[in-house]
Amino acid sequence: MRDAVTNLIRNYDVSGRYLDRNGIDTLKAYFETGTARVAAAAVINGNAAAIVKQAGLRLFEELPELIRPGGNAYTTRRYAACLRDMDYYLRYASYALVAGDTNVLDERVLQGLRETYNSLGVPIGPTVRGIQIMKDIVKEQVAAAGIVNTAFVDQPFDHLTREFSEQDV
Repeated sequence: MRDAVTNLIRNYDVSGRYLDRNGIDTLKAYFETGTARVAAAAVINGNAAAIVKQAGLRLFEELPELIRPGGNAYTTRRYAACLRDMDYYLRYASYALVAGDTNVLDERVLQGLRETYNSLGVPIGPTVRGIQIMKDIVKEQVAAAGIVNTAFVDQPFDHLTREFSEQDV
């Protein structure tokens, strides 16, 4: 798993260049948000079960057909699997949040997901919506914890939703 620093240095090393103004500015921005990133991860860690539960409730309120007979989260087993997957996405989003890099999401979440979801018949739209709801909840809780600028929270969640949406899952 790479972070923003090792990824940036690797890119400069591969091209045989010294760090330029853009590289230095990227590093500076990463380090300036470091404390906030760790604090946001602590908020997620301390509230993960509640975040997933609340996101699930909001998702099923918006899309009640998912929990009706024939819906993809209809049985208790499927409902639990949906919440399990949301917890999985939240956990890896928190790793990417601290790392300042979405590489871990590509390596550990997105690779192979198309085949898995196709084989299980999992619809992608509700998955994307669930991730967006979790992002909103996390941003609310991070702001409530006193972190003024929560824009950095968007990166891992937006990456997941963008990649899910671009793939024909």
